[in-house]
Amino acid sequence: MKLLVVGSVAFDAIETPFGKTDKILGGAATYIGITSSILGVDSGIVSVVGGDFPQEHLDMFTSRNVNIEGIEIVKEGKTFFWAGKYHNDLNTRDTLVTEVNVLENFDPKIPDSMQDAEILLLGNLHPGVQLSVLKKMNNRPKLVILDTMNFWMDSAMDVLEQMIAKTDVISINDEEARQLSGEYSLVKAAKKIHEMGPQFVIIKKGEHGALLFHDNRIFAIPALPLEEVFDPTGAGDTFAGGFAAYLAKKGTFDFDTMKSALIVGSAMASFTVEKFGTERLEEVKESDIQKRLKQFKELTTFDVELQ
Repeated sequence: MKLLVVGSVAFDAIETPFGKTDKILGGAATYIGITSSILGVDSGIVSVVGGDFPQEHLDMFTSRNVNIEGIEIVKEGKTFFWAGKYHNDLNTRDTLVTEVNVLENFDPKIPDSMQDAEILLLGNLHPGVQLSVLKKMNNRPKLVILDTMNFWMDSAMDVLEQMIAKTDVISINDEEARQLSGEYSLVKAAKKIHEMGPQFVIIKKGEHGALLFHDNRIFAIPALPLEEVFDPTGAGDTFAGGFAAYLAKKGTFDFDTMKSALIVGSAMASFTVEKFGTERLEEVKESDIQKRLKQFKELTTFDVELQ
């Protein structure tokens, strides 16, 4: 199946307790595009960058067979830029700089070559922009996956509710799930979010893994314990990319396939945090993924006998 990704292609400047970077390649669509290419999925990116965006980054996408016909270049504009500093626990961070730049007036353009995409992954953008993408598709994709955040819950809730109603899978963190539903219990939160439209609810819990809800069924996975964690930036986007790309490979969207997709997404995210930005992700080969999936299996498989 073909995967269409709509989201940011951007610059990041990151500081963690382990070091800092100048401007490097970032953005949700970037991580998702690279992840889908590693998993051998036919994917395309719809985004916008400025005239300051290096050709080498575009060539990197092309070399990975990621369709970039939908990346608009505003030559007189500047690319979205975010700078942040992580605290010692790497779970909290301070935003130092946010320059929206060309993303402020982003009007997604879906190339003809991606109009037949069966899976649409909407990155964390204004819900009005996300809705406009659905309207611009000739046919509704078979699966619509939505990422959003508490900022849109605070500033554009009415529009966000419209978008959520048209969504098949929503992926948010535990804090966002509680805000969206008004429930502290994540089980109750997922039920309320189900009622808003999505058949599947993914609640991410950072270093504590993720939960998948469908009807009255729940599946939980841990995050893989790692010796080295340098930079969590992009881990959530890589997770979403691995999840969506696995579904595209399998071509089915039942609960059991979603469970496997969750594990693949978590395995891919575990690579991202090992170096700054996309550096580690760009090195990953299929053999690396197989080793990490084996680690997940060993971590979560057990037999219990009471007698």
